[in-house]
Amino acid sequence: MGVGYLTRPHSRGGLVPRSMTGFGVADGLVGGGRLHVELRTVNHRHFNAQLRLPGMFQGLEGALRERLRARIERGHVNLSVRWIEEPAGPQTTVRVDVERARAILAAVEKLRNALHLAATVDAAFLARQPEVLRFDAGDEPPTVPEADVLALVDRAVDGALAMRAQEGDALARDLNARLDQLSAGLARVQARAPERLTAERGRLRQAISELLDGREVDPDRLAQELAYTAERLDITEEIVRLETHLTAAREVLVGDAPGGRRLGFLAQEMLREINTIGSKANDATIAHAVIAMKEELERFREQLENLE
Repeated sequence: MGVGYLTRPHSRGGLVPRSMTGFGVADGLVGGGRLHVELRTVNHRHFNAQLRLPGMFQGLEGALRERLRARIERGHVNLSVRWIEEPAGPQTTVRVDVERARAILAAVEKLRNALHLAATVDAAFLARQPEVLRFDAGDEPPTVPEADVLALVDRAVDGALAMRAQEGDALARDLNARLDQLSAGLARVQARAPERLTAERGRLRQAISELLDGREVDPDRLAQELAYTAERLDITEEIVRLETHLTAAREVLVGDAPGGRRLGFLAQEMLREINTIGSKANDATIAHAVIAMKEELERFREQLENLE
């Protein structure tokens, strides 16, 4: 299975492309507490992860990043992990330094006798003295099993990927509809191209005839001019290349790897061919078709911004 795709069959026979927008959530018992995980993804040119973790999970950051990178090809990924119920901490004990208390008491008694004071020392006074009472928080903080945390994160990723696949399926249908519109525009150009060359030849013959003002036309020279005009206006190569790009784009949409970058490149090449056709058009019908194709291609490229 290629990274970035689900195995759910697509209606066109391939695998489902994914959007870069998704959300997943999971919570469960981990290490004696209840942990909550949220994962949000939005479009980004590359994989970019931002993690918010409890302090005790900082050592897991590297493993979590690799886990996310292995399952998400592109996009800005925001992972948030927090405790709903924290695990019980270590037992706190109080230790009494009796010897220190005796030493303090003896010193106070010596001072009282030397100054002839009537006051006596009580337990509260001794307890307030430094180091008489010590609070021991135990040996080790609670440990959290790494596998349990990763399993929860995987569940959140599953939810986000399911949402990305659902949106990606709708996005793929829209992109294919845009490709159909581009193919329809190209068909109009193809249908008009031969007529345009015939009309151009007639116009050229008429122009030459008017310039010669009734004098005999050199057939060889006329043939050369017609051949040059036909070559200058010929858009056969551009039509063939544009057809190839459209076919390749459809194949990417049913392929087994994330296709956003590849489709972006193909869209650039499509624009190049459409612009060349427009520059060679010299025909109102083709010019109008080219404008419509460029508008449709721009919508296609906008939709690509959110495709993985």
